Amino acid sequence: MKEKFDAFEMKMAAAGMGDAATRAFGRNYAALLRNESGMIPEEVILPAEGLASFDEIAAAGDADAALLSQAVVIKLNGGLGTGMGLQGPKSLLVVQDQVNFLDLMVRQILDLRKASGAKVRLLLMNSFSTSAQTLQHLEKYRAEGLSESGEVELMQNQVPKIDAASLEPVVWSADSDLEWCPPGHGDLYPALVGSGWLDRLLAEGVKYAFVSNSDNLGAILDPAILRHFADSGSPFLMEVTRRTAADRKGGHLAVRRADARLLLREVAQCPAEDMEAFQDIERHRYFNTNSLWLRLDLLKEQLEADAGVLPLPMIRNQKTVDPRDKSSTPVIQLEIAMGAAIECFEGAAAIEVPRSRFAPVKTTGDLLALRSDAYEVLADGQVRLVAARNGVPPVIVLSDEYKLVDQIDAIGSPSLRACQSLKISGPVQFESGVAIEGDVEIRNASGGLRMVPAGVYRDQILDLS
Repeated sequence: MKEKFDAFEMKMAAAGMGDAATRAFGRNYAALLRNESGMIPEEVILPAEGLASFDEIAAAGDADAALLSQAVVIKLNGGLGTGMGLQGPKSLLVVQDQVNFLDLMVRQILDLRKASGAKVRLLLMNSFSTSAQTLQHLEKYRAEGLSESGEVELMQNQVPKIDAASLEPVVWSADSDLEWCPPGHGDLYPALVGSGWLDRLLAEGVKYAFVSNSDNLGAILDPAILRHFADSGSPFLMEVTRRTAADRKGGHLAVRRADARLLLREVAQCPAEDMEAFQDIERHRYFNTNSLWLRLDLLKEQLEADAGVLPLPMIRNQKTVDPRDKSSTPVIQLEIAMGAAIECFEGAAAIEVPRSRFAPVKTTGDLLALRSDAYEVLADGQVRLVAARNGVPPVIVLSDEYKLVDQIDAIGSPSLRACQSLKISGPVQFESGVAIEGDVEIRNASGGLRMVPAGVYRDQILDLS
């Protein structure tokens, strides 16, 4: 192990990766050499039950200014929107009226500060790919103290890709940047330590961290959850919500029989013979929203107890060194998941939250709905479905013509306020004044662009071919 790992250690040191990141990668590399599968059979777990609910928590009251002054909001902001045709940070994607995800995050922080008088902190966990453009956009918030990298940025680490044949650091002279990959959002923990931010926050009296994905527009620091978390004394709190039929293949929360600790089981960790139980959403009812609450002082204690590295399950991804060239060198990318840390903490807990707190924008269909009148953007940075929808978003299914954001920019803005589902096949463009109600399917098999005339379309199939 040591001989093989020396090359990785030297490479990471030369790239400026700190000791915390190197030790975390070393732990995962050792697990790779042991050929660990990470499997979690059904027989060793129980369903998670008896969770506190958001409604109960909200009824008990909000955090006060003193508690909010001890809080930091950490947003995972390392992703590029390449899957949607973007060339920069996904958080710069416009929602409505030229307001993007990043603007909404800032609005939420400023509203909390105004309402409480407490200086609630914002930290963006950027990657090398998102840092420059993110900080450039934040220049508009210089007066609020939210533009300097030393005040708002937590840099994500990078780790070497592994040559799948030799298990050594891959070499790719055509583009050496492709020799590196992100280590997954579980890098939050070594990044907090290695950057010095963990000690700095604690020294400044910050005790509680709310962590979520930057593209989850439903994830905001809720003062009632903060109060509940502080009162509980728990080191770690995960927000989960109910699985639906659409979530059968997604990971779920469970309880380990051996020690009654909560854990996450992903589909890759489920033996084939247990897949029926894995997909039973009545048995395993909750999935991780990737919105977490951390007690920073207890995180520091746990890290010290674990020799500086939380024992998170290793995730192995088979790729090619150039993801655009499937004939390039096969590599292994090692990742860790942030939520998997729930099993590392004695007394870790989970709460059931409404689906409205899990509103990620993953597809152009999500974006089309978000930009419509089915949603409203509030002055405090919250994005929510209009009241008439009763918390149920429209279901949008688009054909391959709409994979990219600029294709959605050109399609127009139909009213989706009363839409239950909209399916579009083929190139179309909406005239001003189109309203979709109920379940509507629009088809165009002609190959040429077709206009959808102004009017109300309700519970019908519209064939424009």
